[in-house]
Amino acid sequence: NSDLGFSVSLPSSWEGFTIQNLEWEGLKNSDLGDEVVQRGPLISIVHPKSSVQQPRQDMPIMVFTTNQWDQLQQGEWHIGAAPIGPSELDRNSTYVFALPARYNYAFLEGWEEVEQILKSHPIVTFEPSVSP
Repeated sequence: NSDLGFSVSLPSSWEGFTIQNLEWEGLKNSDLGDEVVQRGPLISIVHPKSSVQQPRQDMPIMVFTTNQWDQLQQGEWHIGAAPIGPSELDRNSTYVFALPARYNYAFLEGWEEVEQILKSHPIVTFEPSVSP
């Protein structure tokens, strides 16, 4: 993704993967409950053998501006109900790429493979071609 400045190396078993462009929401507690105060891309890399009938573990990558990441780390807002936040995978000068907390808690088929891929540090960052 040259716009965001990162690429992911995947094994040949992922040839034919698809991308789902989703969105994460940053929440802040208010008198009315949780209020959405931040948003950003959530890029989900979907295994080619995944289907509605037999879903497989995907590889979700949250994208934060460095400012959003700093705010999240300082507790200015949160993401979801998990007691832990996303974990940083890598960054460039503009964006932080992170793994959602509890992304694999459903233990879908292939979750072990995704864990192994992530342990190999598959993300390569470079300077983005577009500013946020």
